[in-house]
Amino acid sequence: MAAIVAATLSAGCVSGASAAGGSDDHLRLRRDADAIAALGVTGVQARLVTPDGRNLTATSGAAALTARRPVPRDGHFRIASITKAFVATVVLQLAGEGRLSPDDTVERWLPGVVSGNGNDGRAITIRHLLQHTSGIHDDYPDYTSAKDFQRHRYDAHTPEQTVARAMRHRPDFRPGTRWGYSNTGYVLLGMVIERATGRPWHEEVRDRIARPLGLRHTFWPGASAKLPRPHAATYQRFKPGGPLVDVTEQVGWGTNGEAGLVSTTADLNRFFRALLGGRLLPPAQLALMKRTMPVGKEFEQFMPGARDGLGLLSRPLSCGGVYWGHEGGDSGWISAAGVTADGRRSVALSLSGVVADSTAEVLRVERAASKLIDDALCATPDAGRRRR
Repeated sequence: MAAIVAATLSAGCVSGASAAGGSDDHLRLRRDADAIAALGVTGVQARLVTPDGRNLTATSGAAALTARRPVPRDGHFRIASITKAFVATVVLQLAGEGRLSPDDTVERWLPGVVSGNGNDGRAITIRHLLQHTSGIHDDYPDYTSAKDFQRHRYDAHTPEQTVARAMRHRPDFRPGTRWGYSNTGYVLLGMVIERATGRPWHEEVRDRIARPLGLRHTFWPGASAKLPRPHAATYQRFKPGGPLVDVTEQVGWGTNGEAGLVSTTADLNRFFRALLGGRLLPPAQLALMKRTMPVGKEFEQFMPGARDGLGLLSRPLSCGGVYWGHEGGDSGWISAAGVTADGRRSVALSLSGVVADSTAEVLRVERAASKLIDDALCATPDAGRRRR
């Protein structure tokens, strides 16, 4: 998630946003993109889609520190935890088809996989996994140094290996009693999809979502460490005051179902507009997806007012009501997407090379990104209500 990204940058950005046109929406988007870059983020790209179908883009900063060229408006990036919204959509499609139920236990689909050290797949349901109430402990290794990154950047890991690491720990809490973000829960959902359909989760995402919607730039890269062109570079500082390390090329643990997709801002806007517009799920399943609960305190400080549904987050708008979407964070990256409740106005955002030497710095970037989204969705009466 974006709230726990630990990438860093201190200087070296190209200032000034690039935005075509001169509408109020465009100027506001440009101003907010510049404000994010001014915090030390290497590159920013944002795309707003209005109810009449206009695509308004703004970029700021630089595509790379070594080449002071602009950030591409249509650049590819790893969407990290936004992948969870795609996985949840497939799970709920299968539920709508009667092929599984959100109340099925994990044990029914993955016998013996969640067991040991107090972990019990018989007590955990698919709904618990979708809404981060399973209590399963995450044990995702992080790069501890630049040397460690260089040594392990191309390592690939299977879902079974990821789950096995989690099973070495006792649960964080009893299933259904609390909210606690668990990437491992979505790895398990990817395994459930494969058991229910006979095909990997990413093939179901491709055939059920990406192809029907024409998301030509949304795909699972597998064990490839490279991004397709165009794309920005991203950087991380592994300790305060240390050197910046280019971490653009890596495999990491995102090959699993919790954070495995590459996409673009245009594709993310199209996906979330289709989802909230009722094109991907029957009404009953979409309503279930939007049944929310408060996030935990750790995330509340980064995302005030956020509530978690089933693979979909809601956040309040300053102009009234809420928007729906998800955030993602990976080494050096922050991504976010939001759409109004009627699915007609949406915005997607990618940040590369993000300052995060301290919690205060992460909060500043998060607040600036949240302001861009709020301004974009509240900018006109099209959002549903006028700004208060």
